[in-house]
Amino acid sequence: MHNVVISGTGLFTPANSISNDELVAAFNAYVQLFNADNAEAIARGEVEALTESNSAFIEKASGIKSRFAMDKAGILDPRRMAPRIPERSNEEWGILCEMAVAAAKQALERAGKTAADIDGVIVACSNLQRAYPAVAIEVQAALGIQGFGYDMNVACSSATFGIQAAANSVQLGQARAVLMVNPEICTGHLNFRDRDSHFIFGDAATAVIIERDDLATSKHQFDIVGTKLITLFSNNIRNNFGFLNRCGEEGVGSRDKLFVQEGRKVFKDVCPMVAELIASHLAENQLNVADVKRFWLHQANLNMNLLIARKLLGRDAEPSEAPVILDTYANTSSAGSVIALHKHQDDLPSGALGVLSSFGAGYSIGSVILRKH
Repeated sequence: MHNVVISGTGLFTPANSISNDELVAAFNAYVQLFNADNAEAIARGEVEALTESNSAFIEKASGIKSRFAMDKAGILDPRRMAPRIPERSNEEWGILCEMAVAAAKQALERAGKTAADIDGVIVACSNLQRAYPAVAIEVQAALGIQGFGYDMNVACSSATFGIQAAANSVQLGQARAVLMVNPEICTGHLNFRDRDSHFIFGDAATAVIIERDDLATSKHQFDIVGTKLITLFSNNIRNNFGFLNRCGEEGVGSRDKLFVQEGRKVFKDVCPMVAELIASHLAENQLNVADVKRFWLHQANLNMNLLIARKLLGRDAEPSEAPVILDTYANTSSAGSVIALHKHQDDLPSGALGVLSSFGAGYSIGSVILRKH
């Protein structure tokens, strides 16, 4: 059995940023077009008029101020309200592969590794580009990595679940090092015509190198003290898009083929579950919550993170204790907690404890306890 470390992280950020004001202007233009096109039906009470959005509502509800997107023009087109991402030929690297490779190269550099040092690739994200072949095998080919690759999906918790899977492989001697990547085009499954959720998601990709500690040479190492996962079935966050849709034509294009959630129920259910899991995970490892210097939490909603930290600490967290990146990235699903880790790790002293935690649809929650090498 080998001890395991995270030795490098990487981040790919799209070039396009969309502010709340820009998003609201596009949404309100769509609302005005819809209400005008359906004016007679609205007057007869057959169709409900849509309500405009505003930036103050978005920031108060979520803490989000802007988000990055792979395509901006399509999202802000009130006649389209979706990113425009053209299909590529089978001879070209796919867009998720392209994003993953960019993040992976940064992680490899920070870890001081090359493709020859990696024995496995895991693509863990909330929405895969296709059913098969696995995107992970495509990433493996693009980077020139020998060994194995596979895809996995546990929605917003995919990164922590992926870290546990990678750590298990390394610990058992099945791989010297594993690249775990989270390419997320969340704008592709977001309904930009829904006032309650049109602002939630952004796009990004993250990468993590997990390897044997006796082979690690990086200056950015974190010992993986332990991992803990839990799932509990819930319909409160759901996306019913899939290959069987063509077998039930009556559902094609319906609202549930994109992201849908019961936000208030999710908030009420998930916050105490996350705090309880992290607290119990620390206790199982004979560690105290007060000893944790940093919580890299899933970046879905600022109010959720504030409450989770308060439940754990018994007080409001200092900004440095639970860093926030969702104000500029929005919810990037599985990538969010890793973005927080990537951007807020280098200032920690040797021996400092941190917890990486993600949570989302499933319900699914993951906790990874890390100690700065």
